[in-house]
Amino acid sequence: QVQLVESGGGSVQAGASLRLSCVVSGGTFSDFAMGWFCQAPGKVRELVATVSWSGSYAYYADSVKGRFTISRDNDKNTVSLQMNSLKPEDTGIYYCAAAETVAAMRRKEVDYWGQGTQVTVSS
Repeated sequence: QVQLVESGGGSVQAGASLRLSCVVSGGTFSDFAMGWFCQAPGKVRELVATVSWSGSYAYYADSVKGRFTISRDNDKNTVSLQMNSLKPEDTGIYYCAAAETVAAMRRKEVDYWGQGTQVTVSS
């Protein structure tokens, strides 16, 4: 059974940085594209960023381009999301996700989800 466990959420002021991490166990990490979704209060879960199995390709939502960076370490079965210049609109529950490909991730065809970690950005 593949398990995804996130860490690194918290409450910060606008302009601050946070780094989220997700450790994957129970499967072959390099088989998956990995991604991060955000679900804001009262809204649907949206893709923030995704990275290919090799780490050579990444996609970002327009709202986070230039501020967030997704990376993965296939030796440590870990995917991270570095979030800089945080804004109040970045507030939400962030979910780590595994999918077959980046294209599948963008279609929200996710195979596995983490439990989520809360990020709150105050103005």
